[in-house]
Amino acid sequence: MKIRAGYDIAFHCPQEVPIVLILTTHPSRDEDIATDQSMSFSAGVDARDYFDPFGNICTRLVAPKGLLEVRTEFVVNDTGRPDEVRPTAKQWDVGALPSEALPFLLASRYCDTEKLSNLAWSLFGGIEGGWQRAQAICDYAHERIEFGYHHARADRTASEGHEERRGVCRDFAHLAVTLSRCMNIPARYCTGYLGDIGVPADPAPMDFSAWYEVFLDGRWFTLDARHNHPRIGRILIARGRDAADVAISTAFGPANLVRFTVVTEELKDRQAEPLRVAA
Repeated sequence: MKIRAGYDIAFHCPQEVPIVLILTTHPSRDEDIATDQSMSFSAGVDARDYFDPFGNICTRLVAPKGLLEVRTEFVVNDTGRPDEVRPTAKQWDVGALPSEALPFLLASRYCDTEKLSNLAWSLFGGIEGGWQRAQAICDYAHERIEFGYHHARADRTASEGHEERRGVCRDFAHLAVTLSRCMNIPARYCTGYLGDIGVPADPAPMDFSAWYEVFLDGRWFTLDARHNHPRIGRILIARGRDAADVAISTAFGPANLVRFTVVTEELKDRQAEPLRVAA
């Protein structure tokens, strides 16, 4: 299948502000990108890319005083298959894990494992390690938190999300990642596009989505604590320890978000329409 994806984002900056953006799709999807996804900026903006320590593509620039606009629209080829489910996947002992998986067992900015470790072992210690344990954690996070855009809070940790029992997709992911790490399952936070493909359309405006991956049987598997159902058409942008590593924008000064439009939709027997830009 083909998926149209893109965004139209604008910031108002009262002065020149250095900004780092993480908006380009992850290099693991390079072969699937069917059209140019270069960012289009306001006139006079000079931007350049670099790789962060997690292999994500970051874009750095200095926003001029006034309005900074960032846009792209592109087409992605996708298998059309849902997230893989592997009930036989085994959990490896920590001593057998590859070195690159070990950082994803540690606490991080939003994944405060030290506050949830006892809870995790009381809930999941009796479940066989592997897919059954990983899925039980996903089920628990899905049921524990109530989703609502009005519940969004940028500084909420996993333990606070567990206590408050509300949040957005990043809070579901943070809780599941944290509980997984408590049980010695490496888990990493993911962000990207996830359209309403194969599911009823969500009436809320499209946004970027957060999910996570766990390391079982020598490879990474996708899980999604918010939806808790295999989904079609994920387009990965970035991975990290938690949301702090993969923020779509980091401004080193005042930069007020004034427009935010994201599109992700399956293309059928028609040409892509232009991305609608807010007035």
